[in-house]
Amino acid sequence: MEEKKSLLNVNVGILGHIDSGKTSLARVLSSQYSTASLDQNPQSKERGITLDLGFSTFSSKMPQRWKDLQPGKYTENAVIQFTLVDCPGHASLIRTIIGGSQIMDAMILVIDVNKGMQTQTAEGLIIGEMTADKMVVALNKCDLVNESERADVIKKTQLRLSKTLSNTKFAGSPMIQVSANPSSLPGNLDPTNPVPNAQGVDLLVESLLNHLDPPKRSFNPKDPFLFYIDHCFPIKGQGTVLTGTVISGSISVNDTFELPELKMQKKVKSMQMFRKPVNSVHQGDRVGICVTQLDPKLVERGLACSIGALKQINGAVVSAKKIEYFKFPCNTKSKFHVSVGHSTVMATVIFFGSPKNNNVFENKEEKSGKEEAVSEDFGIGREYLYQNSLEDHPNQWALLQFESPVYCNAGSMIICSKLDTDITANTCRLAFYGKVEHIVDYTKREELSKLKLYRIKEKEGSIDRIADEYTLIGKDLFKKETDMSLFVGLKIKKLSDGEIGVIECPFGKSGKFKVRFQSGNLQKEQSQGKLLLQYKRFYFTENKKLAQ
Repeated sequence: MEEKKSLLNVNVGILGHIDSGKTSLARVLSSQYSTASLDQNPQSKERGITLDLGFSTFSSKMPQRWKDLQPGKYTENAVIQFTLVDCPGHASLIRTIIGGSQIMDAMILVIDVNKGMQTQTAEGLIIGEMTADKMVVALNKCDLVNESERADVIKKTQLRLSKTLSNTKFAGSPMIQVSANPSSLPGNLDPTNPVPNAQGVDLLVESLLNHLDPPKRSFNPKDPFLFYIDHCFPIKGQGTVLTGTVISGSISVNDTFELPELKMQKKVKSMQMFRKPVNSVHQGDRVGICVTQLDPKLVERGLACSIGALKQINGAVVSAKKIEYFKFPCNTKSKFHVSVGHSTVMATVIFFGSPKNNNVFENKEEKSGKEEAVSEDFGIGREYLYQNSLEDHPNQWALLQFESPVYCNAGSMIICSKLDTDITANTCRLAFYGKVEHIVDYTKREELSKLKLYRIKEKEGSIDRIADEYTLIGKDLFKKETDMSLFVGLKIKKLSDGEIGVIECPFGKSGKFKVRFQSGNLQKEQSQGKLLLQYKRFYFTENKKLAQ
């Protein structure tokens, strides 16, 4: 029987436009701060903006509703530890924001009530739709609105936001009025100073407890350990600390794990969760792992995992869902920035989809009575239709060829973007997203040939003459040097009435051919007209055999 847990860590991303007050909100919500929080980075202090991910935490008793949603998993006095992931708001730091978003269970979208939705607010909302289950909106800086106009300004902002959110998964999300730093007090981010007398924070915490649902966690000991590293630093006399979030599996003190990018194995010396020593951690936990004999300069962001759990890959098939706010075409053979965890690399893409019917030559009467169900799961060996671009409907996939190898496994989330878009263009740079369905080795042709992607080719010819009631002679479809054996047995259509026959054999040496029809209704007066040949050309196969 699985042991009941007394602590559940919930990772809540704080996203919004630059200077909307995200870090100020993290300051007044939190009771403990990590070394990477409250803009402690010297460059952040110098520029006065958040440049990196910041982490802090506060705890609350787990409501009965959360226990009821996952019966038998948590003790009577279980506690929720909310880990706040303070993401930068500047457009140029989108890679950092995407990396932070992939560890989120839920999000707080911070909006300056005086300005409403701004460019990075919108990008944060889009990222949240991809990665977070639930959202709470913090309408910040309410104290800066003239008191006589405050109620009207807040109401108008709420109405506009409700309309924006109505077309997203976050429709109906609670909107809480807060003032994270009343009167814009200087030094509010210095943890040695008193916490500002913020307004609305208790209501915000109450909303998180009432609106969010407990994230599902697996405690299966067989799950491979996967850890996203976001910071690394030395502690004199102790060793090097890797801080990050457990994406899957678990790890304990004295266990050995791998840093695949460095091709190193390390033993866990000790671990802490926000300065509290722990012996083991599980999926969803934020932790600092201390190891010895590791130069911290070698690790900034990266991955740690069970030994052998991650392989370096150069290609993958991913599910692909287009982001509706991306206004540029997503074309096959174009290049995108692909983010996996904290890594972002360039990749060339081929889009493909699942056709409703794999038979390109089916009569309308046959088709209407035999509509095939389309599977939503990618399957190696199934046939898929090669596309010139990503289409805006279900059952779309992308084949990615990475310009430089990445470490990732099946099930990993990917976000594809055009990050070279001008950041002043006020447009969405996030193109599509999905999960890795299948690993592909682009260096092995035989492996690529297992991907049955095809294009539909069309050729149009003419009727030369009717030979008898079952047979006609066709022309203008092939050159005289064409290898006709490739086309024998393929179906061909008379465009005048849609009747379908089969190419039987070549006729003479000039490129003419015989077509046989089962109906036996051919007549001499039908000796003129067009013929249509459609067939599949498989993209990766070296076999020239054609199919329909």
